Amino acid sequence: MQSLSTAQARRVVLAAQGFLDKPHDPPTMRTLQRTVERTGVLQVDSVNVLQRAHYMPLYARMGPYDPDLLRRAAERRPRRLVEYWAHVQALMPVDLWPVMQHRMERYRAERGKWGFVASDPVLEQRVLDEVRERGASTARDLDDGLPRSKDHWGWNWSETRKVLDYLYMSGQVAIAARNSQFEILYDLPERVLPPAVLAAPTPTREEAHLELVRRAARSCGIGSLRCLADYYRMLQADVRAAVDVLVETGELVPVTVEGWNRQAWWHRDVRLPRRVPARTLLSPFDPVVWERDRTENLFDFHYRIEIYVPAPERKHGYYVLPFLLGDRIVARVDLKADRPGGRLLVKAAYAEQHAPPETAEELSAELRRLAGWLGLEEIVVEPRGDLAPALRVD
Repeated sequence: MQSLSTAQARRVVLAAQGFLDKPHDPPTMRTLQRTVERTGVLQVDSVNVLQRAHYMPLYARMGPYDPDLLRRAAERRPRRLVEYWAHVQALMPVDLWPVMQHRMERYRAERGKWGFVASDPVLEQRVLDEVRERGASTARDLDDGLPRSKDHWGWNWSETRKVLDYLYMSGQVAIAARNSQFEILYDLPERVLPPAVLAAPTPTREEAHLELVRRAARSCGIGSLRCLADYYRMLQADVRAAVDVLVETGELVPVTVEGWNRQAWWHRDVRLPRRVPARTLLSPFDPVVWERDRTENLFDFHYRIEIYVPAPERKHGYYVLPFLLGDRIVARVDLKADRPGGRLLVKAAYAEQHAPPETAEELSAELRRLAGWLGLEEIVVEPRGDLAPALRVD
């Protein structure tokens, strides 16, 4: 069995995630599709302190790009991406819709187990009828247009949202877009998904598990059972069965990784590069860092998002982004976009113990690049963190 050092495993992981891809200038829809093939999904999150979570992994790999590329891919024909509960709430390639049918069926079969599901089938049908008649609608749109009487359908905001959440998870409605307030616009799948996707055969559960593990392995590059299961939030028993098949066919190669106390597998299509020429900031929801124990094992980087930690108890800041330089995470920086003032606020900046001497210079350059992409004219560095005094952003 082949054995890899931690540094080698890091480089395989970053190669799998697209950090070796040659940049397009400017990035195109083709660039975006290639990048999403690497990441597999783009996690969606409502936090907008700096930029919405699903835009940031594309920036980290593609560099400054027109955000309208992602809006076109996710909201306009020919639709390339659609939201579903893939990792968590995430944008995924539309060809995964049939693969997720087994997950949708499970939600339909187990609807009584889910606390968010409204219990009135009449109300459920009423919502579907309204969506069919109105077209793409938010929960608020539907709430405004349907009866609220407690003695009729029991209609209110919470019931509306419960029904829509269930219809979405069970595949009876799909997400057509989000409005400027980031509210979801729900519509019928046939008005959201390309016809070829809806006509595609539904794989068996075993076939679906195999495809999801295959994709997870390509995106991970190297992963343990836990890594592969986390990528699409699968049961480890289902992943184990799929891994056995992929090992037998030669698609996955068993390896050991320095410092890992568990079996790992290397996808045969992901190469081990000599170096990774990366210099970028990673969102807290980037696939490279979203599984925190894996991040610590690979990068010697202990990372926790502190959004929900009371301000006096935060160690590094509210919205802290890891700074990737080469194949190491060498710093972390707490950032905020002051959009009315046109400023990128550097609330704090900290170097890791293994940070090289050029870290401040490289981070300064990256902050200027990020500010330019966000359309912010000024960078303000606050004097918090050991790296902050060395940043030069003028």
